[in-house]
Amino acid sequence: MNDIQAVLEFLPCRTPQAWIDAAIQDIPTLLVDHANCEKKAASTALGLMYRYTDNFELLNKMSRLAREELRHFEQVIAIMKKRGIEYRHLTPSRYAGELHKHIRKKEPDRLVDTLIVGAIIEARSCERFYSLIPHLDEDLAKFYESLLKSEARHFEDYLKMVPGSASEHKFIRLEFFLKHEYELVMTTDIEFRFHSGACSS
Repeated sequence: MNDIQAVLEFLPCRTPQAWIDAAIQDIPTLLVDHANCEKKAASTALGLMYRYTDNFELLNKMSRLAREELRHFEQVIAIMKKRGIEYRHLTPSRYAGELHKHIRKKEPDRLVDTLIVGAIIEARSCERFYSLIPHLDEDLAKFYESLLKSEARHFEDYLKMVPGSASEHKFIRLEFFLKHEYELVMTTDIEFRFHSGACSS
C-alpha cells in the first residue's frame, strides 16, 4: 500500500469514473491495449539502453524493466488466449504521444524529459490497475494486483534516474509534464484505450 500511496501522491489526479466505467464494459479492448502498452514500455526501456550506453545505472535498471514488461506482456496475452480474445490491431491513444511531443531534443534536457515522462506513464498505469481492481472478476483482479508493486517500482526507478534529482529544474519540468498529463486524463477521447481520457466509449 505504501508503494501505491507514493504513486497516488505523485499524480495530479485520480482516473475519472467515466474511464473506469468504459473499461469494465470493454474488457477485451482493455486487455489488448494493455498488452500493447507492455510492449511499448519494453521498447522504451531498450531504446534508452541503446541511446545512453555510458550510464551504468540506467543500463541496469532499464534491462530489468524491459524484462519485466515483456513478462507482463506474456501474461496478458496468456489471459487473452484463455478468454478467447483476439490480439487485433488498435490505434494508440493520444496520451503518450502528446507527452512525448514536449520532450526537448538537446542533451541532457532530452534525458531529463524522457525519464520524467517515463515515470508519469508508469505511475498512471499503476494507478489505473489499482482503480480497476475492485471492479474486475476475481482472476483479472488478482492479476492486476500482482502488477502493482513492479509498476510502482518502475515509476520510482525512472524518477530516481533523472539527472539533478534535487534541482529546481527537475521540479519545474515535473510540474510542466504533470499539468499536461492532467489535461490528457481529464479530457474526452473518442475511443477507449488503456491511457485514454475521461469519457471514452
